[in-house]
Amino acid sequence: MEKTPDTRKPQISAKVASQLAALPLKCMDQPFPYKTGIVFSDSSLLTAPENYHPAFYGCFDWHSSVHGHWMLVRLLKMFPDMEKADLIRTKLAQHLTAANIQTELQLFKGKENKSFERIYGWSWLLQLQRELQTWNDPLGKELSKNVAPLAQHFAKAYIDFLGKIMYPIRVGEHTNLAFGLCLAWDYAKTTDDKALQTAIRDAAMRFYSGDINAPVAWEPGGYDFLSPSLEEADLMRRILPQQQYRTWLYAFLPGLFKTPITILAPGQVKDRTDGKLVHLDGLNLSRAWCLEAIARHGGKNQQAIQALADQHLQTSFHQVASGDYAGEHWLASFAVYLLTAEQQ
Repeated sequence: MEKTPDTRKPQISAKVASQLAALPLKCMDQPFPYKTGIVFSDSSLLTAPENYHPAFYGCFDWHSSVHGHWMLVRLLKMFPDMEKADLIRTKLAQHLTAANIQTELQLFKGKENKSFERIYGWSWLLQLQRELQTWNDPLGKELSKNVAPLAQHFAKAYIDFLGKIMYPIRVGEHTNLAFGLCLAWDYAKTTDDKALQTAIRDAAMRFYSGDINAPVAWEPGGYDFLSPSLEEADLMRRILPQQQYRTWLYAFLPGLFKTPITILAPGQVKDRTDGKLVHLDGLNLSRAWCLEAIARHGGKNQQAIQALADQHLQTSFHQVASGDYAGEHWLASFAVYLLTAEQQ
């Protein structure tokens, strides 16, 4: 990874974009090792993942492949002439065909796998479709049309799920509800999906509006790549009016408004070849994008909260290309999401 000057935040450039894009490019057609989470309803699925996941069979698991595709689209939109742009476009066109997406969709429609990749994978697929829909390019329009049936399936599945779930999922890994709803909300706003917006808003208010004094001393867990408290705060900034959000935020994370800030120190990784322990590099990157957004509502403590975000970023950004597949197959997506975060 290109070393950037020791400034507050590394700048996304065509060179950095190419370096980051090289990571999903290296694994998007790599079928093994592969971790599947599907339920095998019959022996027809006892075959190579490419046969039942023809769009998203590489990069170790389904969701990592999905957000690897998302980051390639995101970077192409920013740098259409970046190095290997033609290769990226070719790979996207090969993977995201209408036929491949229909095969993917059939698995999710099956009774045994209706909850497969809920919540994390669903949410990244919606984020991929959002990126495609806002790409003013003939390829983007074609791929958006291809991916739409799967995105629409997940949007409807989310509405159904949120109507049934009785308690929030407050974990630091894939099933964290607040993180998933952040991505789903952004998709729903972009596509003007009013039904999904209503379902997300109702769930957020039901589960989180009364929360105070987040137990941040319990964070992080040893395998976390998401912060339960910060993801909740990142969701509620989308849902609540600004002044109401600030009131909620001060009550929920009072430690961020004290001087000095003594909570939420960056996570430390001792073994980046361990697929679970390296999650903490992802935690630092996801915390950084949450803290940056929170800082804009931080009042007198804005600079201190931003400094904490910067500390998290600097701890893990240059570890994205660690040389080990355990982190390299997915961490670049988190780095791109952080470096290209939209101001809200």
